[in-house]
Amino acid sequence: MRSRRAFVSSVVAALLMTVPGCGLLSGNSTDTPPSGPANARIRLGVIPIVDVAPVYIALRKGYFKDEGVDVELKQIQGGAAGVPLLVNGELDVTFGNWVSFLAAQAKGAADLKFVADGYRGKPGMFLVLAPPDTPLHTAADLAGKKIAVNTRGNVAELAVRAAMKAQNVDPGGVQFTEMAFPDMQAALQRKDIDAALVVEPFITRAAQQIGAVTVLDTMAGQAEDLPIGGYATSAKFARENPIVLDAFRRALTKAQRDASTRSEVEAVITDYAKVDKSIASVLHFGSYPNSIDVARLRKVVDLMRANGMLTGDVDPQAMLF
Repeated sequence: MRSRRAFVSSVVAALLMTVPGCGLLSGNSTDTPPSGPANARIRLGVIPIVDVAPVYIALRKGYFKDEGVDVELKQIQGGAAGVPLLVNGELDVTFGNWVSFLAAQAKGAADLKFVADGYRGKPGMFLVLAPPDTPLHTAADLAGKKIAVNTRGNVAELAVRAAMKAQNVDPGGVQFTEMAFPDMQAALQRKDIDAALVVEPFITRAAQQIGAVTVLDTMAGQAEDLPIGGYATSAKFARENPIVLDAFRRALTKAQRDASTRSEVEAVITDYAKVDKSIASVLHFGSYPNSIDVARLRKVVDLMRANGMLTGDVDPQAMLF
């Protein structure tokens, strides 16, 4: 009798390991999370701005390591710059703005999947700045001026266009010019540009060091909580590495939750963004969401269409990993 029970038990165990959906990597167990990958690597594109603070929190606290993922950081100028690097395989995942991701998908320039949300707008953290002696004071004054954005056709340009239109000002004559965020302060001082769409920590640094003034807050009013950026990968990498991406996302989500505590963000930006503690303590932060809100992304699509920045159809729901 004991021999028969032992035989039956061994058969059942063997079946459980071969039936689809069972086993340690299926992710269907409600008792424990899916097992992470072993020694997997992700080459991640990042920008030295507060938006990506959770990445550095996760590295500092060992969240990626706990999930079995080795994250290698690659510096990029903006979200648009990360897209071709995903396509040609130089990056596995990149932080970027939703506008660049959606535009690339609509144009057929890339086939992308959204891995995680990253940052949403709040007043004071996405500002059009000008030198202290500027004659520019309102949205109307920006008409026809030269305004720097980190990359063309991205969320920064959309934010300026949408904010101007919201105040009944035609942005059509604005001369948008590409410039890396760290270079904007000096360009304002030299009067190479009339204004710049600046993010933190560069907003507070420019205000303290050169007396830069705010001309337009692009995240005020209806634009508050607008999705700014997140993390995307190529559809090819997503198909081939679903377990790795799940592990990456679990670690990042933990860090996104931590970033809701201001001191957690301040602790890392003094290092990777080279921000003095005195500046870090007064920065204006957006919010770090834990999940992607498709309804909000569809509002971004609507804004892109209204401002002539979308040339094809795109459905954020279909782009979710």
